[in-house]
Amino acid sequence: MKKTILFSLILLSVLISCNLKNEKKDMDTSAQTKASLFTDTIQGKAVGLYTLQNKNGMMVELTNYGATVVSINVPDAAGKIENVTFGYDSIAAYYTGKSYFGCVVGRYANRIALGKFNIDGVEYSAPINNGQNTLHGGVNSMDKQVWDTKEIANGVEFSILVKDGENGYPGDLDLKVTYTLLENNSIQIDYAATTNKTTVANFANHAYFNLSGDLTSSIASHIVQLNASRYTPVDSTLIPTGELKAVANTPFDFTAPKAVGKDIDADDEQIKFGKGYDHNYVLNPSEEKLNLAAVVVEEKSGRKMEVFTTEPGVQFYSGNFLNGTEQAHGIAYAYRTALCLETQHFPNSPNEPSFPSTLLKPGEKFVSQTIYAFSTVKK
Repeated sequence: MKKTILFSLILLSVLISCNLKNEKKDMDTSAQTKASLFTDTIQGKAVGLYTLQNKNGMMVELTNYGATVVSINVPDAAGKIENVTFGYDSIAAYYTGKSYFGCVVGRYANRIALGKFNIDGVEYSAPINNGQNTLHGGVNSMDKQVWDTKEIANGVEFSILVKDGENGYPGDLDLKVTYTLLENNSIQIDYAATTNKTTVANFANHAYFNLSGDLTSSIASHIVQLNASRYTPVDSTLIPTGELKAVANTPFDFTAPKAVGKDIDADDEQIKFGKGYDHNYVLNPSEEKLNLAAVVVEEKSGRKMEVFTTEPGVQFYSGNFLNGTEQAHGIAYAYRTALCLETQHFPNSPNEPSFPSTLLKPGEKFVSQTIYAFSTVKK
């Protein structure tokens, strides 16, 4: 009888070992297959997929095309690890993609009115690519270019030289963006830039988040809190009017935790202009180096995301222009199925002297940091 039990235990151990090996083999094969879908050469520069993983099982995938976050895989309250950000399933899809999924945008993130701005009495013009305005730098900007890559401890450093006159902006701009995966389930993004001619500089990561892990579900039930008592109202083309308006008694008040869907369709001119939320929030001052900009909780999964930044503003976008035409992983990215929290300087700052300046001069160094910190709350 004892021999039978012992034999059964040995057999079970062998079967478990075989299954684990097979699972690992399947995982390795899957990873290799995905990596191959992101392997390419554009204009003589290699494109690839870079994977960061910490001891908690959190995994972040990046590509040097656009210094882009491809996926963010984090546990829910039950320990289930799922991807919580929008991305494509091959590098070819990023070439044609139009929604800025996970990439770094610049040389000027967000909008510039009519694509025009003035520096030291000289007028510059950037390409018009968003109605009558310039959005995220213009046409074929840094989000559509291959960056140089340097792997570092727990992270990847991407760098790019944006040449003088590219998209109409003055100065050779040398930009480095470093992603570091921390053991506390945080993604740290560091920006550093210099120029040889006075220019404008404003950068942001354009990740789309759905903390439920179900990228087909609405983000209306996500609970959002923003550390901002003011925002910048916009005109019908989404250019700020120059006013810093109090959020109190408006649909834009997220000073206390509130479901995204609560006021998103309010009878309000600003809501109608943005087709929901697509507005810059003026972060309340902080004595800390890193200011807590936003907190997002998805109650069903128990996932929580905190956004810390050195930037003065955060663009809260509720996915109002997603329409299902962008697809990946067998799903269509539909209307309001993700939200963005883009830490940055204010839109159209080069044309608004009262806004924090975005000028970068020779001899100066632009330095900025943003952290997306993931955790869980009790359901």
